[in-house]
Amino acid sequence: MKDKSICIIPARGGSKGIPKKNIRPLGGKPLIAHAIESALDSNLFDHVVVTTDDEEIAKISKDFGAEIPFMRPSELSRDTTSTDEVLNFCIPKLQSIGFDFDIFALRDCTVPFINKSDMSGSISLLKQKKCDGVFAAIKAHPNPYFGMMETNEDGFLIPSKLPAYNVVRRQDAPLVWIVDGLFVFYADKFLTNKLIYKGKILPYEIPKIHAHMIDFELDFQIAEFLYHELHK
Repeated sequence: MKDKSICIIPARGGSKGIPKKNIRPLGGKPLIAHAIESALDSNLFDHVVVTTDDEEIAKISKDFGAEIPFMRPSELSRDTTSTDEVLNFCIPKLQSIGFDFDIFALRDCTVPFINKSDMSGSISLLKQKKCDGVFAAIKAHPNPYFGMMETNEDGFLIPSKLPAYNVVRRQDAPLVWIVDGLFVFYADKFLTNKLIYKGKILPYEIPKIHAHMIDFELDFQIAEFLYHELHK
């Protein structure tokens, strides 16, 4: 029997770094629309759901084809609310109102360039391997084993991570992955672990341009450039 899949896109209304970031225009449409449309157009999911506390985000999401089966409670939309808490509320809630799915993909709408290939590859890897989840990932550069430092209690710079061997070139540093934008799980395993970063997780490498995350104003300016490069 074919596994049923769902895409969940969290988008609360209280963005602090960039006000109304999730609905700010990128390439002529709201930021969240890129995640919704790519998920819908992929034909990988039985449902594409946005979980939000914000009526404006909910309306825009519906306009672009997402489902809003319920509004997220305000107590799960604070600055300190973790994505783990959101998922541990949303998944049982969705199941309780009739949504039937074995696999869910968590899409971060602030990583707008993830595409069908990234989502399909991640889901395929999840099905092929004995693991709890698959994360879209890129090789870290800079690398915490080479050229990155932190301060000690006296304020002096010290290496961030010390490898087991001497690293003289960036290319020789231990492989470190940056994960963002797409996290794929079996729903039952997630509800057992209850945490995103727990269990047996595999990376699925995606193109660096697809992994561009928007956290700051400069990131938005870069995203506009990347959008036009991808849509030439």
